[in-house]
Amino acid sequence: MKIALLGYGKMGKMIDSYAKKRKHRICFILDRDYEKGSLIEADVAINFSVPESAVSNIKLALGNKIPVVCGTTGWLNRISEVEKFCIKNDSSFLYASNFSIGVNIFFKVNKYLAKLMSSETLGYRASIEEIHHAEKLDSPSGTAISLAEDIINSSVYEKWELGTQKNKSLKIESIRDGDNPGTHSVNYVSKLDEISIKHEAYKRDGFALGAVIAAEWLVNKKGIFSMNDVLKI
Repeated sequence: MKIALLGYGKMGKMIDSYAKKRKHRICFILDRDYEKGSLIEADVAINFSVPESAVSNIKLALGNKIPVVCGTTGWLNRISEVEKFCIKNDSSFLYASNFSIGVNIFFKVNKYLAKLMSSETLGYRASIEEIHHAEKLDSPSGTAISLAEDIINSSVYEKWELGTQKNKSLKIESIRDGDNPGTHSVNYVSKLDEISIKHEAYKRDGFALGAVIAAEWLVNKKGIFSMNDVLKI
């Protein structure tokens, strides 16, 4: 499989390494002022660029009918625009806020727990904490937002807010420190006890491998997909 890498920072380089381990070839690299290879040769593109470049990168590939796997967060106010563009160009697009297999299982556990805790009469207050490395650009993380949205869909919370705890708002605490690849906790606290679930990534490799697995799955498909489709969960 021939892969185009759109964004060649730490994650792009790690994806490059895992793609080659799985016998794929990188045919194109695009990163800010750097461009190498031929995009139109690609069977699939993987975008892990900065948020400001995400939409233009994705449209560049989709406009050439090249399927796109995207892990860049911080641009989702334009995702409907990208999905419409994908359908118009008869291509395929897969976005995930996190490509770790463990995190995607964690998403499922979070949804189930949110349904169990949905009644106000239980007396629990939900909150989310996420910790990432100091260089991460967006805050809160896309993973934390995904967790929050799944809780909101099963509860009385109307929205999430960063760092504040209001009656109808779900609090997200976002910490940027050191080289932490990503730790996410969902907490339910009452006057009597606390229930918590947590996922901690030891290193970024799981994100890179998951993105390559998603790219392998997406080739020759048409439409809009997620990691639920890839993992069948």
